[in-house]
Amino acid sequence: MSHTVLPRTPLPRPVPAPAPRGRIGAGFSPVPHRYHLYLRADCLPSRQVTAALAALGLARSITATVLGTEPRAAEYTALRLAYEATGHHFDGALTIPALVDTWSGRVVSDHTPDILDDLRFLAAHPAFRAGSQQSSQQGS
Repeated sequence: MSHTVLPRTPLPRPVPAPAPRGRIGAGFSPVPHRYHLYLRADCLPSRQVTAALAALGLARSITATVLGTEPRAAEYTALRLAYEATGHHFDGALTIPALVDTWSGRVVSDHTPDILDDLRFLAAHPAFRAGSQQSSQQGS
């Protein structure tokens, strides 16, 4: 039995694609090295997330990519794929900052207050506290 592969075309959508509003601890497990942030240096919310990441001691447990100004760069492609994994045929704008679950490849959230709350939640979680204590003991 054969099948025909059609070129990918965006489907008409009567409403805009829903924004990803997942939360760590409610659908996404608090596991070190599971999450990745997409940020921009010239973006105030991204700077807030970067500052929180450093202040909470999560920089070793959560990786980050700072996007440049060229929207055709590989980093933008990776972010677009994460949005598409979140919402089938996602055709909305890419929003920064974005917190991505690397296990599923989906965007957890692109809402800055939720991302900041999730970072505080992770910093207080025993799995992250144990990881930061081990890494600080190894550095001594």
